[in-house]
Amino acid sequence: MNGVLLINKEANMTSRDVVNEISHIFSTKKVGHTGTLDPMALGVLVVCLGSYTKLGPLLTSMEKEYLATMKLGILTDTLDITGHILERKEVKINKDKIKEVFSNFPKKYEQEVPKYSAIKINGKKLYEYARENIEVELPKREVEIKELELIKIENDTITFRALVSKGTYIRSLIRDIANNLNTIGVMSSLTRIKQGNFKIEDCHKLKDVNEKMLLTIEDLFDYPIVNIDEQDLKKVMNGNLLKLNCNDPLIFVSYNNEKKAIYQKDGKYYKIIFKV
Repeated sequence: MNGVLLINKEANMTSRDVVNEISHIFSTKKVGHTGTLDPMALGVLVVCLGSYTKLGPLLTSMEKEYLATMKLGILTDTLDITGHILERKEVKINKDKIKEVFSNFPKKYEQEVPKYSAIKINGKKLYEYARENIEVELPKREVEIKELELIKIENDTITFRALVSKGTYIRSLIRDIANNLNTIGVMSSLTRIKQGNFKIEDCHKLKDVNEKMLLTIEDLFDYPIVNIDEQDLKKVMNGNLLKLNCNDPLIFVSYNNEKKAIYQKDGKYYKIIFKV
């Protein structure tokens, strides 16, 4: 069973729970998701089955779009509303200040990952250290906030939309927005509304999934198509590098109008990413 499923994840499930359920439905252990959603979060979860699990890096690297709410005046250990409360603060911020912070928030910056996350330090996940009350230095990585739209301000709650690069934590983004407002805040709700070209309207409830919903590479990518001859076809079948007269970063190679593989630019050559 090979393909990709677009799941509209419900609350109170981990991304791993979804993978396990799909593994059971399709009777296969070869299942993986392409971007963790917190248990409280809803929305787009792209799940790969069979040989399509090899497409994970391509799908994970896609930009993601979220609709989120943040509650000001509270801080928790998990950076969301479900965590243990560490601090409370009276909120005294006017709407003009909030609009200013959203308008001027940096497009790129070094974001510190949450301590309750699956990032590994010395082979151990951060949330495992947190649960054992072991302090570790939290890593930082550059993220890109491509779009940040303020939607609504209601008392101590702010609703916004964010289009972000791979690896961006919305919980951390909310903490950093609150810091810029000289206060504290946590994520109170989160919905992933888009991953790459996959929209939440295209996704299916877990209880409804079936084989007909599986997507193929034809549905997933619109890379340029490069036709190859029989000599290069043999190289593709053996997973060898190709020297092609093009410069696109990612391409389909095709023989007799049939897609054979996805190749990625690697210096002067193209290397195979996925064989159909």
